[in-house]
Amino acid sequence: MNRHLISAADLSRDDALLVLDTADELARISDRPIKKLPTLRGRTVVNLFFEDSTRTRISFEAAAKRLSADVINFSAKGSSVAKGESLKDTALTLEAMGADAVVIRHNASGAPHRLAEWVRGSVINAGDGAHEHPTQALLDAFTIRRRFGRSGGSRTSPPGAGPGRGGALDGLRVTIVGDILHSRVARSNVLLLHTLGAEVLLVAPPTLLPVAVDAWPCSVGYDLDAALPKSDVVMMLRLQQERMNAAFFPSVREYSRRYGLDSARMAQLPERAIVMHPGPMNRGVEIAAGVADSPRSTVVEQVANGVSVRMAVLYLLLGGAEADQ
Repeated sequence: MNRHLISAADLSRDDALLVLDTADELARISDRPIKKLPTLRGRTVVNLFFEDSTRTRISFEAAAKRLSADVINFSAKGSSVAKGESLKDTALTLEAMGADAVVIRHNASGAPHRLAEWVRGSVINAGDGAHEHPTQALLDAFTIRRRFGRSGGSRTSPPGAGPGRGGALDGLRVTIVGDILHSRVARSNVLLLHTLGAEVLLVAPPTLLPVAVDAWPCSVGYDLDAALPKSDVVMMLRLQQERMNAAFFPSVREYSRRYGLDSARMAQLPERAIVMHPGPMNRGVEIAAGVADSPRSTVVEQVANGVSVRMAVLYLLLGGAEADQ
């Protein structure tokens, strides 16, 4: 693996499978009375969050602590950033403190890339603007693998291998629905799922699709009802109204009617299909409460799997394991 994880595009097929296979091994720690390993003892991980977050920040903190790393949580609110300190000066401060890894969430796309130029430690992108969120894509892929029984296997299986070979997602049909335009989760998932061999379909109103979506390795549709019977996985995205500065659809009610997943629509899915959501959810908008709480929903699993996947990322970046071993 590279020294940093800034984009899902940074991961080759072998890299991605190495992270997922490592997460499979580390997930067993959750079943132990003492959920801790000494792997990163003496290492320092800084959670540098310029945006509000619950799941991602706590997940990274739990992952680092389970590997015995020292954790420093940095929030822009109440810090020198609120007084006008630049990202570069903050980075230099962290460098002086000897941070081995910096987990950054920032409202500006590209911030993790710039940070990587200023610090010697590893930089992990925990979400930058509407750009990317690679560890969310990894935990989503990990959840899909587990639900479809594709975990494990050789990480050196070539592209085009048969379904399930090498623990990849070859041949699975994943439909991502909703606010693609403002979603960093969607972009990272498209890149990673394509790398792992899945077929990805984006379904959204034309106004909620990026201008350059034709260059993404996926197909695009506008009819959710037509896509559901052909989907193995349906990933619902939250309407990010806090990022919207224009009217992208007539009303929330109209959006929910055409692109929301309710019980009637879930009945159109194949028997083994699963429903995903990266959270936080707008219940009653993009997903009905009954669907979110159904046995086919993986929402809670995704949160739990996030700790294992982030442990794997930290271990591989800081623990000395090499992707080519």
